Amino acid sequence: MKNKLLYLAPILLFFITGCFNDKVSPVPSLSSGTYSGQFRLFHRHATTSPFDTLKANITLTLSNTPANSFSLSGDTASVIAGSKGTYELATNGNFILFVDSTIPQTATSGKVHLNGEYVYSYDGNALQMIASSADTLQVQYDLKKN
Repeated sequence: MKNKLLYLAPILLFFITGCFNDKVSPVPSLSSGTYSGQFRLFHRHATTSPFDTLKANITLTLSNTPANSFSLSGDTASVIAGSKGTYELATNGNFILFVDSTIPQTATSGKVHLNGEYVYSYDGNALQMIASSADTLQVQYDLKKN
């Protein structure tokens, strides 16, 4: 029994010292600027099991003036539509809301617009945003600050 406790001592020491570490790393806030990277659309059909994945290289520009505006450009030929409008960061949690002013009111283009609420993570350089619709559709933005 003593031998088993001897093996557990380093693990217990690790956890105990972790409790006394009161350093909190600051979480960087999402800032205005230009972010470039890849957009991915994952779609699962009801009749097939693997996901279809469509990709596009995009550039997202966030600006504080005028009043938290954004624009999305890049490879907008088939998968994702060029977008512009406003955005708002949630005060409690990592959510960002985009309101795209370019969405057509009557016809649909079949392209994804940067519109709606997304869960995001940002480490000061890499920005990832994800949104899902039920269990068959997910969009993901993996971007780096320029």
